[in-house]
Amino acid sequence: MRHPSRREFLKSSVTSLCAAGFTGVACRASSMGSRARGLPLSPPLSLTKGLVFDMLPEKLSLGERFKLARDTGFEIVQAPTEPDIHKAEEIKKAADSAGIRIDSVMNMDHWKYPLSSSDRGVVEKSLAGMRTSLHNAKLWGADTVLLVPAVVDAKTSYHDAWERSQKEIRSLIPLAEELKVMILIEEVWNKFLLSPLEMAKYIDEFQSPWIKAWFDVGNVMLYGYPQDWIHTLGKRTARVHLKDFKRKEDGYSWVNLGEGDVDWSAVRQAFADVGYSGSVIAELDGRDESYLRDVSGRIDRLLLGRE
Repeated sequence: MRHPSRREFLKSSVTSLCAAGFTGVACRASSMGSRARGLPLSPPLSLTKGLVFDMLPEKLSLGERFKLARDTGFEIVQAPTEPDIHKAEEIKKAADSAGIRIDSVMNMDHWKYPLSSSDRGVVEKSLAGMRTSLHNAKLWGADTVLLVPAVVDAKTSYHDAWERSQKEIRSLIPLAEELKVMILIEEVWNKFLLSPLEMAKYIDEFQSPWIKAWFDVGNVMLYGYPQDWIHTLGKRTARVHLKDFKRKEDGYSWVNLGEGDVDWSAVRQAFADVGYSGSVIAELDGRDESYLRDVSGRIDRLLLGRE
């Protein structure tokens, strides 16, 4: 159930950009800081706090991992795709026994098998992975699946990535509707959907209530400001990932919440402005119980307005 490539992919992407002479926000110092660490806004936001499953120690059993999530203050978990139906059923049983809900599924095959590929065999594997993710969500009682829709590279133009991925995602909408599980498009460092205006347009063109946005606070720090994305996406956003990002002269680093350049005060206000009341899920490195409690407390202070 581990997802080792996601943050590694982000790290290698920004390193390549900086090495190539990219002069955007990720490769230079900025005056933007975490100006309101611990300063509450009023009224508090009504959000559901969660974490990704791979933040929980691998040495523990399934049940122990879910129980630890609950005991450290998290209400929900985002779980990765599980193609083995017996293991998927074990995951459901473990989560139910621990009294914690699986809120969403992180689709796994979109990295290795992008929907934007010109190779039909690759696309079919990606579609199969998404169908598995949607059925996982139904089994686990989740109502959303995260999807990275496309990758722009030397062989795939921006236009082709847009057209190909939309075509394939449209083919998944009937299943999403049947299962009552939304497909949420995430912005990530894949050289695609580089502005909130593009992401809003991409989602709107589906004209479907089953296609919405998964917004990642940290990912957009490479080329923008999360509060701007939140305002622009508005009601399109159905789920949120929480990360923090620290710019350095020689690149960047992912840091714990409140220790980077995300302006959490502005992020909180933006969520309040658009009336967001869904889940916020930490996507950070995994460590021990004390670390998880600290992360939980940081979300309370920085975003939820809880002391």
